[in-house]
Amino acid sequence: MDNNKMKEILERMKANRPKFPKRAIVTGGMPYGNKELHYGHVCGMMVYADFFARFLKDKLGKENVIFVSGTDCYGSPSLETYRKWTQNGYTGTIEDMVKEFNQKHINTINKYEIGFDWFEGSAIGESKEMHKKVSDEIFERLYKNGTLSKLSTYQFYDAKVGSFLNGRQVVGKCPIDGCKSEKGYADECDLGHQYLPEQLIDPVSTLSGTTPELKKIENWYFNLQNYTDLLKEWIEKLDKETPTRDFVLKEIKEFLKKPEIYIKKDYMDAFEKIEHLLPHFEKVEDKSKASFVIIFDSLTDREKACEILSGKETPEWEKSEVAPEDKVEPVSAGAIRYRTGKTLVPFRLSGNISWGVPVPEKEGLDGLTFYCWPESLWAPISFTRAYLKHNGYSDDEWKKYWCSKDAKVYQVLGEDNIYFYGPAQHAMWLATQEGTPRVDAPDGDLQISQLIVNKHSLFMGNKASSSGSIKPPMADELLNHYTHEQLRSHFLALSVGNTSSSFNPKVYNPDADPNEVDPVVKDGNLLTNVYNRALRTIFYTWQKDFDGVVPYGEVAEEVLNECEMSILKYEKCMMENKFHMCMYELDSFLRNINKYWTKNFVQEDKEKEKECIVNTLHYIKVAMVMLHSVAPKGIENLAEYLSVDESIFNWDRCNETIYNWFETKENHRPKFIEAKFDFFKKHPSQFETND
Repeated sequence: MDNNKMKEILERMKANRPKFPKRAIVTGGMPYGNKELHYGHVCGMMVYADFFARFLKDKLGKENVIFVSGTDCYGSPSLETYRKWTQNGYTGTIEDMVKEFNQKHINTINKYEIGFDWFEGSAIGESKEMHKKVSDEIFERLYKNGTLSKLSTYQFYDAKVGSFLNGRQVVGKCPIDGCKSEKGYADECDLGHQYLPEQLIDPVSTLSGTTPELKKIENWYFNLQNYTDLLKEWIEKLDKETPTRDFVLKEIKEFLKKPEIYIKKDYMDAFEKIEHLLPHFEKVEDKSKASFVIIFDSLTDREKACEILSGKETPEWEKSEVAPEDKVEPVSAGAIRYRTGKTLVPFRLSGNISWGVPVPEKEGLDGLTFYCWPESLWAPISFTRAYLKHNGYSDDEWKKYWCSKDAKVYQVLGEDNIYFYGPAQHAMWLATQEGTPRVDAPDGDLQISQLIVNKHSLFMGNKASSSGSIKPPMADELLNHYTHEQLRSHFLALSVGNTSSSFNPKVYNPDADPNEVDPVVKDGNLLTNVYNRALRTIFYTWQKDFDGVVPYGEVAEEVLNECEMSILKYEKCMMENKFHMCMYELDSFLRNINKYWTKNFVQEDKEKEKECIVNTLHYIKVAMVMLHSVAPKGIENLAEYLSVDESIFNWDRCNETIYNWFETKENHRPKFIEAKFDFFKKHPSQFETND
């Protein structure tokens, strides 16, 4: 490209350069306290969070970015696993069990170079007491602001074993129309859809295999449905002002619809006999679809309609409103099958399982614990506060990150959790404000997060789940075949922000063509082959021809401009959370280094050789800064061999020449490397193949 044309483009790019906050929190999801980490936890989510957090630390200064997560200790999944363990002879406490899993999580995370500043657990160490404190504070604020309701709802009870059942001890089919979940639990399915227990289809107790009864209990609920209008305003703001992915906006908008019921047209005759009994509704038919839809103005109206459609006795409120001559016999149970549509429902805050954070006593409700989902939403706040307290900061320091307009919270999660981190979390955040809540939260109140949501990472073309029929490989197991740098490079190159990309490691594919390159190795080659080759070449050259001293010179203007353009493209993709495009830009940039060397290296002419080294070294230095988030320890090791300090990773100095980090520009001697030295290595098993 013509240098003047490039300058024009650079000026436009600089004028539109994205603005970053002064401080940031990055959260990386919370693995359950009853499972080891499979590849989806680490490679499908944590690697992306780590990639972004490391970039922000280089951009904003590592003292201004906190990267937190922890083991999600509480709730029915852990309780159910503990029950099975004790049946098999385990003698420890449930807290002992989750600590064991937490340590396994930490061990795996370290193997993948996931650089959390704080990874503890909601029931572990310093975070335990802090989490109880934060839970109390949020509950008291929501209660004080009048956003909670005490509701009598149904809970499953197994008469055969004489016990109420927790969420995971009941399995059935999700009642939400169109849901493709493999399992529906008591009040949510494994895809995150929420519903009332009585709506679960074909429930079965996992304790006895029998159909459980429904008994009424009282719990605290957050009035989520009252925040629909504010959440619509929030969605508009996300759409206009943030890089929130389109499928996330679409998913959240579906929850903001009016309450709906879907009924197959086969039941039209039966429906027409009782439709006059239903609260006011709008009926929508589409000739191309097998079901028709009835839409209600309120959730209360829909639930009343569900009672009638399910064949329960006509409620008293209805009997008083229907003239005697209009009354019909109640429809027998199961006569009209239906499914409900997505909508906002009261968000349950409490439950009665023993393993949980205690809920403050209010209005005679005592002995309750927080339902695991809401307390896991504010757990990152607990982790942030525990981290800051551990490092000697005052108790209010956390507000500079979570409650300041100068800061930003970035939450990396999987698409199954959009409902919880989206409308549920943000409605609660709005509800903690004093006075009339505002989407543009005042400074000092909890600010709106940026949701970075990834699609499912399919395994060999199929959805894999530790609770499903297709089991994913464990994260540790993958390291028997690939290096963590190869796996990080491969997953960052997948477009999980747009589509459900498939993870197809050759070692797990019995039908793989032996002549084809493993896709994981192929993406890893960017480090082990392309960049490694450039590094060895330049080190060997100054060792051989310049007595190990880096020749000094001015970097060519066109090289500086090319690098500046790549830096700005990379930065823009990072800000827009298009991580695969960062890797695409890196791929082009790194391959260009070797092309430049091949085209310009002339050993017979010392001045041209020197010029080639100076310019190539600048490409290498810029690539080193961009790669710092991809392969941190490998790149930091390279910095040691170049004899430069860690300030070289300062993003705002990315296009400065490396000579600014040398003690003496004209007599700098990096470490010596031996023949066949590798800065980035392949896995030992790969030397036995042709890959």
